[in-house]
Amino acid sequence: MIGPVPSDPLPPVIPILTAPTAAGKSALVLAAAQEVGAEIVSADAFTVYRGLDIGTAKPGPADRASVPHHLIDVADVHESFDVARFVSLAETAIRDVLARGRVPVVVGGTGFYLQGLMRGLPLTPPSDPQVRAQVEHDLAARGLDALLADIAAADPAEAARMERNPRRVVRAVEVHRRTGRYPGAFGRSEPAFRYQPIAFTRPPDDLEARMHGRVLAMFQAGWADEAAWLAGQVDPEGPPRPTVWQALGYREALAVARGTLSVPQAAAQITLATRQYARRQLTFTRTQLGAPLLSSDEARRHLGAALAR
Repeated sequence: MIGPVPSDPLPPVIPILTAPTAAGKSALVLAAAQEVGAEIVSADAFTVYRGLDIGTAKPGPADRASVPHHLIDVADVHESFDVARFVSLAETAIRDVLARGRVPVVVGGTGFYLQGLMRGLPLTPPSDPQVRAQVEHDLAARGLDALLADIAAADPAEAARMERNPRRVVRAVEVHRRTGRYPGAFGRSEPAFRYQPIAFTRPPDDLEARMHGRVLAMFQAGWADEAAWLAGQVDPEGPPRPTVWQALGYREALAVARGTLSVPQAAAQITLATRQYARRQLTFTRTQLGAPLLSSDEARRHLGAALAR
């Protein structure tokens, strides 16, 4: 008599560590990974780009030598890099780490990328370059707030999901013009793995001080020169709107390089923009990733326990 066919085993649970910009994700995960021999899969929209080292706070050579990092320096600054490409590369990296008997941990603050891993990719139709160009033109003529208002009038939840990301807004409007539906209405693919999100933050005053201090340190390290190099590679004014120039602070750093902003002025503007972005990160973490916000000490304990399993 033949018994029931056993079902496939559940995929392993992969820990995810996320926090707002400048909260100290990299230092926390590096220490935890060193203890157990884990490998880091980066979930950051801009450390994927070769040459964007200072302004993205990319892990340095010493850190990358002490713990293997994946999905850093995998794209040229002329390329667009989207969530579908991220998920494909990240899942491949996770499978490779697991196949070698090692422990993967995903680390990053790009919520849309983390959502793609955890919940699958939106099943939206491929991009139409002609319609996309029309939307890019509207973005330049009317501004981001106007396009977001159009989305919010039809679907407030979809507008909130955009996180004021111009590239995401353009994509949503493009899809809506072609289909009458926004990307969130198309459903999602099946995730390849299960994930345990671990999120933390710091008190607002502490977080802002860390942001400002990091920005000043970046300028001391040569951020303005890096932004000038980037402008020589990719026209910051597009069109289409260059993906790399959506990275926080690079336009202000370029203004420093060109002498139209002083470092203190640029640092103040970047700190304000970073603080606003951090608020959106925290909201997305709670509402879209479903992760409670811990202290850094609590996150360290939770991550250590997840990696030790």
